[in-house]
Amino acid sequence: MVRAECNYCRTLREVAIAINSSLNPDVVPHSIVESVAKALGVKGCSLMTLTPDKNALVHSATYGLSESYLKKGPLSADKSMAEALQGKSVAIYDAATDERIQFRDEAKNEGIASILCSPMILREEVIGVIRVYTSDPRRFNLDDIYFVETVANLGAIALENAHMYDSIKKDRDAFCQDMLEWRAARWKPWMRM
Repeated sequence: MVRAECNYCRTLREVAIAINSSLNPDVVPHSIVESVAKALGVKGCSLMTLTPDKNALVHSATYGLSESYLKKGPLSADKSMAEALQGKSVAIYDAATDERIQFRDEAKNEGIASILCSPMILREEVIGVIRVYTSDPRRFNLDDIYFVETVANLGAIALENAHMYDSIKKDRDAFCQDMLEWRAARWKPWMRM
């Protein structure tokens, strides 16, 4: 047990470093899912965000899952472990038979036995989930759940920071372009003389 806790602490440190070292909205989620999968010793991990209408989940980053599994179809927010979108972690022991799994046959074909799904919460609003997939049946303990919940919350903050940075950068670039055009228009009459 102590070994798992040390591993979780080490992984949380790595995730925090990844979040602090990049504002790229593509780099951070991939680092998170890989770190979580390796820390838990599981088949794979995915980070999914809610669409603006909050009706579907979209994969933002994955680790250890096949392309065919990822392309199985749209994940409906109300058919795919909906409890997680209400702010509660969901642990599924048998993904092939549990009614809360939207694509049970596809999960079985992918070799997924158990799933842990934790909400990504930003200022009391669920913006997505992190899912952990095992190849062997597993009963997730509280340490596993707390670890994934902590990473999910750090991931929510990281995604917001990256999106805010991206938005500010675009606004800055647009402002600079406007200033260049304004200068060019202002000095154009002087160039004719």
